[in-house]
Amino acid sequence: MAGESQESPFTVSSLTQEIKALLEGRFAKVYLEAEISGWRPYPSGHVYFTLKDGASQISAVMFKTSFDRCRAKAALKDGAKVLVYGNVTVYGPRGNYQFVVYAAKLVGEGDLMQRYLELKAKLEREGLFDQARKRPLPFLPRRIGLVTSPAGAVVHDMCRVLSRRFPNIEIRIFPAAVQGADAPPSVVSGLRYFNETAAGAWPADLLIVARGGGSFEDLFCFNDETLVRAVAASRIPVISAVGHETDFTLCDFAADVRAGTPSIAAELAVPELREIVRKLDASASTLVSSLRSRYEWFSQRVDSLADAASHELWRYETDARRRTDDLASRLGLAAASLASACDARRHAVDRLAEAMSAALKLRLVRTEASLGELASKLSVLSPYSVLDRGYSLTTDESGVVLKDASSVSPGSLLHTRLSKGAVVSVVR
Repeated sequence: MAGESQESPFTVSSLTQEIKALLEGRFAKVYLEAEISGWRPYPSGHVYFTLKDGASQISAVMFKTSFDRCRAKAALKDGAKVLVYGNVTVYGPRGNYQFVVYAAKLVGEGDLMQRYLELKAKLEREGLFDQARKRPLPFLPRRIGLVTSPAGAVVHDMCRVLSRRFPNIEIRIFPAAVQGADAPPSVVSGLRYFNETAAGAWPADLLIVARGGGSFEDLFCFNDETLVRAVAASRIPVISAVGHETDFTLCDFAADVRAGTPSIAAELAVPELREIVRKLDASASTLVSSLRSRYEWFSQRVDSLADAASHELWRYETDARRRTDDLASRLGLAAASLASACDARRHAVDRLAEAMSAALKLRLVRTEASLGELASKLSVLSPYSVLDRGYSLTTDESGVVLKDASSVSPGSLLHTRLSKGAVVSVVR
């Protein structure tokens, strides 16, 4: 070829080795001040993340031995501003370069993280994240509104999960931007659309705001204050499913329920139809078995009570008959005894009547004799019997017997009683 260099061409491996030697030799044991993003600890103990500033970023790794020795490891997270010490290395198989961190020191929070924390504290003070204002999700929503990007795997995964779990569910998608400056107003429009049609022809029972995973910066649009307030103000319950399990946005705190991923949100939104049918069948079987068992128990109980009642009735009837016979016998004996007692009392009364009659006659004779004797004495002592012998009895007007003629004066009225009759006279 014309103009060809006589030098031997590089292979990809040889070029990579040259770059590796150049970078690792030039940028060994350097200090770097940056902000942490995409913090990802692994089970191996290694931590992978990105170091960035306002214009550029570089992949970084902190291996287990260095991370275990780091005094500030508990504070290392997304948004932390750090001063790190390490080497630039090149990973030949992929042709990537990264910064291997041997030590790290916290120097402050990143700008985005600071804005995130300040807004979070403000909204918390207002009570926007209070658990008391969060509503329970409907058990079986008929219509679910999805506010998410219509492109990508997220919306397809959610629709697939929702349809698999409950095939009759109605789903409506509001196409929204989920990254960048256009995302907040776009998602707010989606929330407003479903809330305004809540009383219309397609009233949604549940809303899901969803986005797939990304860096702290990619998800930062879901920390927009207007969007967070719109989520909290929604009249329809909202599930926030932004990012992965380790990602937390302010929309997550404002929503009624936070889901770790969009697929988990779809699983939380509706129960599984097959599980409902299985539980209903099991409940129906249990109910029938319980009713049959109760029926048999009550049937046996009724038979037992009937037998007991029959036996008790027979026993009561026999006892009543026995007691009636006993009472009749006792009444017969009592009647005979009473008749005998009456006869004895009658004879005693007759004897007493005879004795009383004789006693009364004797008492009457004695009384008559006594009265005759007293009458004779009274007749002898009575002043009136003297009158029969020719005497008289004189009294003044007041009935006082006169014994002395000097006790009266002329004009006095006198009463004189004779044996037969009385005479009234005036003294002269």
